[in-house]
Amino acid sequence: MELKAIIQQLENNQKVFQNLLSNKTESQYLWRPKPKKWCLLEIVCHLLDEECEDFRTRVKHALETPSKALTPINPEGWVVERVYISKNYEETLKAFLLERDTSIKWLKSLNNKNWKHAVKHPELGELSAKLFLTNWLAHDYLHIRQILRYQYGYLKGKSGTSLLYAGDW
Repeated sequence: MELKAIIQQLENNQKVFQNLLSNKTESQYLWRPKPKKWCLLEIVCHLLDEECEDFRTRVKHALETPSKALTPINPEGWVVERVYISKNYEETLKAFLLERDTSIKWLKSLNNKNWKHAVKHPELGELSAKLFLTNWLAHDYLHIRQILRYQYGYLKGKSGTSLLYAGDW
C-alpha cells in the first residue's frame, strides 16, 4: 500500500471513529464485555495516548532521529497508571479527534522523507518509519473491530431481543 493511501485511510478513519464513538450514554461507554476487558472510555483514552505518544511520535522519531534510542512506552499499563476510567468521555473523544487531525496535517506536510529510516527496537529489531505508519493504520483497524464487537455485545446484552435474525456474528 502506498504511503499516500495509508495517510488517506488514517484520515478516513477519523470519521469512522467519530461516528462509532459519538453520542454514547454513560451506560454504553462504561459497559464491559467481561470484567477485565476495557470499556469504550478506556479504549478512547488509549487511542488518544497512542495517537500522541506512540504512532505520531515514533514515525517522527524514525524520520528525524533514527540513530537515537526510542523512549519506552507502556500502553497497557497506562490504563491503570493514568486512571483512564476517571476521564471525561466526551472531552477525551474530542481530544483524540483533534489529535488525529493534527497527525493528518503533519503527515500530509511531509515531503522528501526517507521512509526507510529505521530505529532499533530492543525486542523487535529494526523498525522503519513506513513500518510505524503502516502499523498505525493496522492499530486503527484492530480498534474499529473491537468497538464494533463491543457495540454488538452491548446491543445483544441490553436489548432483551434475539439477534438471530441478523445472522451469525
